[in-house]
Amino acid sequence: MLSIRNDMRRQPRLFAILALALAGLFCADASAQRLSTCAQTTDTLSDACEYEAADSQRVGSAICLNMTDPTASQACRRNVQATYRAALLECDGVEDARESVCAVVGGGAYDPVINPANFVPRITNMYAPFQPGRWWEYRKVTDEGIERIRIDVLNQTRTIQGVTVTTLRDRVWLNGVPVEDTTDWLAQQTNGDVRYFGEIVQNFENGQLNNLDGSFEAGKNGAKSGIWMKYAPRVGEFYRQEWSPNNAEDMVEILDLDAPDAVPFRGTAPVLKTRDFTPLHPDANEFKFYVPGVGFVLEIKPDTGEELRLVDYGPR
Repeated sequence: MLSIRNDMRRQPRLFAILALALAGLFCADASAQRLSTCAQTTDTLSDACEYEAADSQRVGSAICLNMTDPTASQACRRNVQATYRAALLECDGVEDARESVCAVVGGGAYDPVINPANFVPRITNMYAPFQPGRWWEYRKVTDEGIERIRIDVLNQTRTIQGVTVTTLRDRVWLNGVPVEDTTDWLAQQTNGDVRYFGEIVQNFENGQLNNLDGSFEAGKNGAKSGIWMKYAPRVGEFYRQEWSPNNAEDMVEILDLDAPDAVPFRGTAPVLKTRDFTPLHPDANEFKFYVPGVGFVLEIKPDTGEELRLVDYGPR
């Protein structure tokens, strides 16, 4: 009888604790609902980044445990912890950068509606004149040597999300050795905007294929298309160029419609200037310049001063 009476006396307290716990859950759920979709996405991806860092730390620790040399094992653990701390700092930086993106693009979900009827067969945008047969050659002087880039618009099409897309081939060499060979897919909307549907990126190391990092295709694995180039860009405008979480999250900001900078093949045409960036690498910014009818002519990395310049293009 005593134990039953004690249980009966405990019940009000148990109900109170349960009620508080449920209230806490409801409050947490309501708090999450108050966050914008963009902010919730940022928080979720930040958690994923931290989990990945912790997973790598545990795997590294397991490797260290199996070193019989005490000095090597201790050095291994120190290195694992330093790498873990650096990874967490990187996660924080990417989270801050994603929050900045949410501030400029808005808090709504990024889910562009793709209607094949809203696209035209050929790309005629004056800043991205990607007609089959056109090509561009670029050069860059780096600390490692001379980088050469060749972009060709191929006479090939394929269908992505019901849209017939134009195919570009973008190849990069460093001192004559292949670094990257990328296939890009783009299509122009009826309003003149050029939309980016994805890419296959072949990354090379010492001339040998190393990985396909950065590849994505709209409609697969959560990836979505973005705007490659606007038909009528406006100063202060921001837009997503691609969306594949933790893989491809490039952004564009329109800085100037008549930039005073000296650029190749300018002539008398007004020059478009953009800032290209990604929250995946918060410190990386690129200023890009476009001449109407010619397209992309110059890229400047403000942190290093490196310049990628158009040296030739055709047909003229």
